[in-house]
Amino acid sequence: MRLDTSQQMRTEMRLRMAPRMIQSMEILQLPIMALQERIEQELSENPVLVDLRESPNPSEDGEEGAAPAAAEPVETEPNEFDSLINLDENWSELYDEGPRRSRASLIEEGDRKLEAMQNMASRPRSFHDDLSEQLGFFDCDPLLRELADYIIYNLDDNGYLPKDVTVHDIARDFGHDATAEEVETALKMVQRLDPPGVGARDLRECLLLQLTPDTPCHDVLHALISNHLDDLQHNRLPAIEKKSGLSIAAIKEAVEHLRRLNPRPASSFNLTENTQYVVPDLIVEPNEAGAYDVRLADEHTPNLSISRYYQKQLRNKGTDPAAREFIQKRIQSARWLIESIEQRRSTLLKVARAIVEHQQPFLDKGPEYIEPLKMQQIADRVGVHVTTVSRAVDDKWAQTPRGIFPLKRFFGGGTVTADGEEIAWDTIKQKLLEVVDKEDKSSPLSDEEIVEEMNRHGVKVARRTVTKYRQALMIPSSRQRKQF
Repeated sequence: MRLDTSQQMRTEMRLRMAPRMIQSMEILQLPIMALQERIEQELSENPVLVDLRESPNPSEDGEEGAAPAAAEPVETEPNEFDSLINLDENWSELYDEGPRRSRASLIEEGDRKLEAMQNMASRPRSFHDDLSEQLGFFDCDPLLRELADYIIYNLDDNGYLPKDVTVHDIARDFGHDATAEEVETALKMVQRLDPPGVGARDLRECLLLQLTPDTPCHDVLHALISNHLDDLQHNRLPAIEKKSGLSIAAIKEAVEHLRRLNPRPASSFNLTENTQYVVPDLIVEPNEAGAYDVRLADEHTPNLSISRYYQKQLRNKGTDPAAREFIQKRIQSARWLIESIEQRRSTLLKVARAIVEHQQPFLDKGPEYIEPLKMQQIADRVGVHVTTVSRAVDDKWAQTPRGIFPLKRFFGGGTVTADGEEIAWDTIKQKLLEVVDKEDKSSPLSDEEIVEEMNRHGVKVARRTVTKYRQALMIPSSRQRKQF
């Protein structure tokens, strides 16, 4: 076996992004709340960064306070270290440091943070917590109470006992030599709790648990739910009439009361727990000229600057070399962050203004007038790459006179009508809703007939498109929409 060494030359192309560019893209993609968290983290980790909001205007040496970091960017000197040494010449108007904060101010800040923590909303009571609390009103054997509590914490988000969990499984897993009969008794206890229907093993049992002797049409409802639930789900009223001997009028009356029952007893609790609050990144407001102004909602974002104290330490020849190197790196990092934030502001405003200008009919008249729009169109108008637009609108929200919308809501494809006019998919959905709303409910339109009706209005779509959007809008099929 022969081993040797040799030298070879080869040419290859690689795409490498500088850390500065990577940071700029990351900052651009952050929504306002995440950006504020990122800035707070940088303030705690980088000692050369200061927040101008927390410092008075006059500086230690009597000079005027620093202007916001949003001032015009300064070109970087060829020699980075020399540029940092001469910060007084290039950055004196941008960065300053106020006097060191007193102990009283630190205590005051701590009090504010403590007050904020105390005013935070506590964890809302969950569905399972509410049921467990209700168990306290039952006078029963401690074993049954433990079993009932165990069952409660096995219920799913809809309030059902999962289908794959049987009373024998619960008796086996409970671990206190419980019998299947005791589990069944505990389950009956759970099914007596509010809201009615909890602890059911399927939809049929859930609806039956909600019936009381005072429920209108009780006997008819009980018969329909017990024996004809599948036919009810498919609106096969004539089949039910034939099987049960009930009249169509009696069935329809019972169905109206059936609609008042809740097939998901835990839904109200789940909606409360999963509520998410949106903080808009942009504010869109009408102006006197009939157009719309766009501004950033960043009033509470820290206003960053670079500490003048550390600038002086960097210029001081007596500063320890290791300390000077540390300060140099931290100042460079601070500059990159400030410039990235300013770049984010500029790009987001340009993109948002271009979107608002294109979608003015949406803001003027409503969602049904939205125009087809692709990100490439905005990228061409603003003069950036389409991926930049994608990052700029990602997870960003805009507060408009029509409500609060994600920026991605304003993008969407479309089709061409018979008149050659481009129309958005959202407009097609609105037209579909209008057609279904105006149909004869005794003879509802099939998907093919909806296509023909929309074609008569100049909107050409395929049947599969109608079916797709009908299902997305939760519009039942023609059979289920029929009224007898």
